[in-house]
Amino acid sequence: MEPPETRYTQAGDVNIAYQVVGDGPLDLVFIPSLTHHIELVWENPVQAQFFRRLASLGRLLLFDKRGSGMSDRVDGATLEERMDDIRAVMDAAGSERAVVCGLGEGGPLCALFAATYPERTTALVLIHTGARMVRSPDLPWLPTRAEREREIAETVRAWADPEVVAERFAQGSPSATDEQRRAFARVMRFSVSPGSAAAYLRMNLDVDIREVLPLIRVPTLVIQRTELTGLDPRNGRYLAEHIPRARLVELPGRDFAPQLGDTDRLFAELEGFVLEVVEGEGWEAEPDRILATVLLTDIVGSTERAAALGDRAWRELLQKHHETVRSQLARFRGQEMDTAGDGFFATFDGPARAIRCALATRDGVRELDLDVRAGLHTGECELVDGKAGGIAVHIGARVAALAKPGEVLVSSTVKDLVAGSGIAFEDRGEHQLKGIAEPWHLFTVVP
Repeated sequence: MEPPETRYTQAGDVNIAYQVVGDGPLDLVFIPSLTHHIELVWENPVQAQFFRRLASLGRLLLFDKRGSGMSDRVDGATLEERMDDIRAVMDAAGSERAVVCGLGEGGPLCALFAATYPERTTALVLIHTGARMVRSPDLPWLPTRAEREREIAETVRAWADPEVVAERFAQGSPSATDEQRRAFARVMRFSVSPGSAAAYLRMNLDVDIREVLPLIRVPTLVIQRTELTGLDPRNGRYLAEHIPRARLVELPGRDFAPQLGDTDRLFAELEGFVLEVVEGEGWEAEPDRILATVLLTDIVGSTERAAALGDRAWRELLQKHHETVRSQLARFRGQEMDTAGDGFFATFDGPARAIRCALATRDGVRELDLDVRAGLHTGECELVDGKAGGIAVHIGARVAALAKPGEVLVSSTVKDLVAGSGIAFEDRGEHQLKGIAEPWHLFTVVP
């Protein structure tokens, strides 16, 4: 079988290299861990064989993440930007829905995609992955941030020597032959530069999808080998416990790379799950529930300003305010849900875009001598006749009510999902939100 043709599509202004392998009624998007080069991987026989097996299930969609392989080099990339890459590749390939499969640090990206776009996700497969990379009170078995930083520094130092890179790969997949280790090392080194690899790994230290897991409403398979070096099996168990109705499959083995070790058993589990999903056995879709970021704004001191200006002048000023807000919603792909007096309620499919829209709106209305406050939260929304509702909207409204004039205030969930965006925050501490049982940690966006 000849290597597939490499094509290009655009996600915004970034060119993404992708391939389509095989055919059939089912589409499967595979997101590898860390680095990838969609042409060099086909020179590695064991990797090529694994991809051909995946393609036997239907159409396999492969692509190089922005910043790596044959895709455009970029300075940093958020999870939502990489979700745009998945959508762009699916659109280019004519794929309406796909099984989204993520390996290692590709897993959080796939999980977020499934929660945000359930209408485009047939099923979710997570292999050897977790909700976050650094230790937290409820994940005490993970390495500390300092330990992760040392690992990154060692990886960067090793990048110049292909033999050292091959040896580090062997530590995670001990059954690899010398030839296989060198082949994997070559792909890694040709995919990204040492500095880009370090920046990408550090960005992942801030990724945290714990709050997203209960909001995933598509069939989910969590699969892991239980004897991996440096990857605790409690990671996968945590995912399976917190994703509704997720299926956990644990297999013996010490190889992180799914194309090594007992690949037959791993593939059999994957194939069986996919066939069940295609046949619809025991699965009911919930298309009216999605993960979204809600933004609520209102004008500070509007009552006093209206009284000072008079009805006609206030209406004219309010119209200019609305035009400013709507122009920013269009710019940042926000969906206007409601406008009540001087307040706006909008939803976004990415929290970084929502934050930038709030900042641009704040700055834009200041030219009208107005000040706004804004609150944001990311959570599950129920869609009824195209309008979003549910607890996430209530939390967003409570967050907005606590914002100071000119402030963009966000929940901890928003902050956790914008790693790599360059957006900075100041801690505002925990707050008890009216009508919400649990306290929420809030952060203000700073320049």
